[in-house]
Amino acid sequence: MGTTRSLSRLDPERRRRRIQLLAELAEAQALRERVSPRRARMDRVREVIVHRRRTA
Repeated sequence: MGTTRSLSRLDPERRRRRIQLLAELAEAQALRERVSPRRARMDRVREVIVHRRRTA
């Protein structure tokens, strides 16, 4: 069992927990961006730089 299983094949309880976790992570990230927009912007810039280095 790897991460390649589709979401629809997960058992309902595990699927519900996963969806809840992803929602909580998104909420936490949005809160962090509101509290410290400069740090959030720098994090996004850093991600872009890393991505460009990987694809170059």
